Amino acid sequence: MNWFSINNILVNIPLGEGGYPLSWIEAVGTIAGLLCIWLASQEKIINYLFGLINVTLFAIIFFQIQLYASLLLQIFFFAANIYGWYAWSRVNDFEQAELKIRWLKSSHRLFLIVVSIAAIVALTFNIDMVFGYLAVVAVDILNVFGANLATPVLEPDAYPFWDSTMTVLSIVAMILMTRKLVENWLIWSVINVISIVIFYKQGVYAMSVEYIILLAIAINGSRLWIKAAKHSSRNNYLS
Repeated sequence: MNWFSINNILVNIPLGEGGYPLSWIEAVGTIAGLLCIWLASQEKIINYLFGLINVTLFAIIFFQIQLYASLLLQIFFFAANIYGWYAWSRVNDFEQAELKIRWLKSSHRLFLIVVSIAAIVALTFNIDMVFGYLAVVAVDILNVFGANLATPVLEPDAYPFWDSTMTVLSIVAMILMTRKLVENWLIWSVINVISIVIFYKQGVYAMSVEYIILLAIAINGSRLWIKAAKHSSRNNYLS
């Protein structure tokens, strides 16, 4: 059986009615994702290697379960991981990391809040159309490479506002992480809380448990990065 198939089951987790069949690809992708977030909270550049593994495997999963809009989002995350790896690797003349953990400037934070709210509102009222269009684009791209897929028929979004919020904030948080900005962890914490509730209500208990772990990592990441930002600010003041 193909290792990359979601039907190649590793274990049946006793969660919910009938349990949850966890495939090898989902298990490895999930572990890679957890390692990525944990290592990022420790400011370790290697987090991006595990991030690339995570988004690649999840893109394959989304392809198999025909969530093509989510597949395109993984492509964005793939590019963001490549950029983040590059940005975190740059050093100054003293062979020190060029990017320092820091807070967003107040003016930039206000701008980001306004843009995020506007994007969430716009996506909430157009989410089915936007994701439907993205799904068609993804299918067209994959068909160029010989996938021979039919245009998917997507059901209306079950939680348009919360889904829009998670989508927009995930993009914002990923961008902020690549720039070593503390706010990324605060945003990831919000995303994780929403995800825990949504996945639980949808009966996807394994993913709900996963996001509880991610929430704990994000909270710890917030603590560590706030401390590092204070230390960096103090050093800049002294210098």
